[in-house]
Amino acid sequence: MPEVVFYALGGRSIEQKRALIKDFTDAVVKHYKVDPGAVTITIVESAKEDKAKGGVLFSDMAAKT
Repeated sequence: MPEVVFYALGGRSIEQKRALIKDFTDAVVKHYKVDPGAVTITIVESAKEDKAKGGVLFSDMAAKT
């Protein structure tokens, strides 16, 4: 059973998540030759104040732009 875990900042719409999951599933089915029902996708979202890059919180980066 292939499993894909995708990490991202939160805030995407349910439509965006559905499209992403469909694309991931289609790719796994195509390249791993498995049934779509065998593919598990998990989206792990973080709030901007819970994630940082270069020592700066994403919430602080957004405030500067």
